[in-house]
Amino acid sequence: MKIFNVLVLCTGNSARSILGEALFNHLGQGRIRAFSAGSQPSGKVNPVALETLENHGVPLPEARSKSWDEFAMPGAPALDFIFTVCASAAGEACPIWPGHPATAHWGIADPAHVEPLAARRAAFETAYGELEKRISAFLQLPLETMSSAAIIEAARVIHKEAAA
Repeated sequence: MKIFNVLVLCTGNSARSILGEALFNHLGQGRIRAFSAGSQPSGKVNPVALETLENHGVPLPEARSKSWDEFAMPGAPALDFIFTVCASAAGEACPIWPGHPATAHWGIADPAHVEPLAARRAAFETAYGELEKRISAFLQLPLETMSSAAIIEAARVIHKEAAA
């Protein structure tokens, strides 16, 4: 069985992309190996992101905020799919990814700066739910037999249906 490598990108790599990495790894059940990174990493993972994952029983043992440059360097994992989860990262000039992985944008509202704390926790729950819905649908696809173009189109449809 092929294991697909997924990179989830956001600007700060502290909240949404962290949730995406954990969910892809958890729901992918060994079929997916996911990573996350940011164009301008904050250097720390938002504690409410970790709290949200813990509340859902989703492990992320090595959570850390890191630059997307790590995944464009020689020796980095060969990526099959890249998902941007914030508009900022989607609009930035990305590195040239080795192997030209399929890319899609799944915009999720940023929960990290919502105040007060109770509202922030609710915003993280919303982001978690939106990502879980999209990732679950993506994992139902027969990725092994689909072309890159078909996968990109399916990811767009998943985003559009989840946002509706």
